[in-house]
Amino acid sequence: MVKAWLETVEQITRSEGLPVVPDEKSGDPLWIDVRELRLKYLLPIARIKRFFDGLREGRVYATRCPLKNVYYFPPQADCPACMDDNLEWVELSGKGQLLTYTVISVKPASYLHYPDYVVAIARMEEGFNLLCWMAVEDVKTLKIGMPVRLVVKRREPEGFFTYYLEPV
Repeated sequence: MVKAWLETVEQITRSEGLPVVPDEKSGDPLWIDVRELRLKYLLPIARIKRFFDGLREGRVYATRCPLKNVYYFPPQADCPACMDDNLEWVELSGKGQLLTYTVISVKPASYLHYPDYVVAIARMEEGFNLLCWMAVEDVKTLKIGMPVRLVVKRREPEGFFTYYLEPV
């Protein structure tokens, strides 16, 4: 699908003399840069490695500041409020309530290989909101306020562990 789209872009660019193509959904003109930009992020994670170890074990962790009694997700190495570095690691219960969701059908280029997917926000039992993908067969079954749970699954085709929400 991406390859066919890129070929179409190339044909239009050649015939029109500019890398400007219509958006498939809106018809609005899009500038297509002729340079490919590939990014690889290298982020130091030593102080929050427990989060990634937890995913490998099928667990999701947050950090909590014992001074402010505030949860941080994604986990933080230091409390942004008081700058304390003695945060506690807390395994999340996984229980939450669906606040909102949206179906992503217009995707960034790096996500074009995925079928349409759902991104949701849930209020977790621990008292904070969590944003992530929602694993659901039929979007029509989703109802605002419904109970959801946080689970760890491998995301394919990359094969890495990540967390999802799913209906209870």
